[in-house]
Amino acid sequence: MSQQLTARIADPASVDAAIENRFSVRAFLPTPVPREMLENILRVASRAPSGANAQPWKVYVLEGAAKDSLAKKVCAAHDELREHPELETRYREDYDYYPRHWVEPYLSRRRQNGLSLYALLGIGKDDPDARHAQRQRNFQFFGAPVGLMVTVDRVMGQGSLLDCGAFVQNIMLAARARGLHTCPQAAWNTYASIVLPHIGATAEEMLVCALALGWADESAPVNAFFTPREPVGSFVRWVQAEG
Repeated sequence: MSQQLTARIADPASVDAAIENRFSVRAFLPTPVPREMLENILRVASRAPSGANAQPWKVYVLEGAAKDSLAKKVCAAHDELREHPELETRYREDYDYYPRHWVEPYLSRRRQNGLSLYALLGIGKDDPDARHAQRQRNFQFFGAPVGLMVTVDRVMGQGSLLDCGAFVQNIMLAARARGLHTCPQAAWNTYASIVLPHIGATAEEMLVCALALGWADESAPVNAFFTPREPVGSFVRWVQAEG
């Protein structure tokens, strides 16, 4: 009988705590994360399930000058796109992370999320400069010392995105268990044409998402933003047997 089959989780409350206390941190300290800690997080995360054990994820770790130079490139592109919206066709996501047309109840949740975040930061609807600057922080990894880029080979099917999602969740939980915080980021996907060459990815790879990782700045007001979740009864249906 395998060790994995017979192993018992000695402290399930800690597992639950890592899940329930994970949230998207948007302000980090510059304190470096030790390489050994990063390697252990990625090793643990690699136990994520994947169809046929394909393990389709690839990870590029950005720190220091490599991270900063990418941030500079993408921030410049983000600024340029604001001034010249006609350049939008130059920057395309490889897949639709969000729907083309929002419907309820997702539209209301999205609006509430944005309104709550900007209200906390004191950014109004009539302040496009402040909104742009806040979006720009995405492309600086919110000050995190580590940025991860997750890719998948284009030849893989859509199911591999599910596999990568499980892998990324594992990274976030393993990081949280070690006192670190994270922020998963789809914003980078728009600028995949800049990101992929910078990190040395091949033309056969597709950017799935980015992930900021590091120690949270506990003094930053934005880190008080903790999103609500729907009650279980709103999304679960217990299917009864017929007859």
